[in-house]
Amino acid sequence: MTDAAKALVLPDILDLKAAGPLQADLLAHRGCDLVLDASGVQRLGGLCLQVLLAARGTWRNDGVNLRLGSVSQAWGEQWAAFGAPDFNTEGALA
Repeated sequence: MTDAAKALVLPDILDLKAAGPLQADLLAHRGCDLVLDASGVQRLGGLCLQVLLAARGTWRNDGVNLRLGSVSQAWGEQWAAFGAPDFNTEGALA
């Protein structure tokens, strides 16, 4: 990741209503190295999880970095409960 990486603070609630705006926020940063700040996330829903996993694949295909920065305990627990791969691991979505 370069020094020019941008940061995107994720909303506290990533539920069905947040999926569309999350997708739009991510697409607005497409092509740029991006760090996601999930430190305030209290709820992670399945649709937003899918949006994030799709974005991870898109960024990898574009040859730019999309990484997690700080995460809340709730994020970690809910991400693990879905059985999702480590977001920052290369090849996790292969």
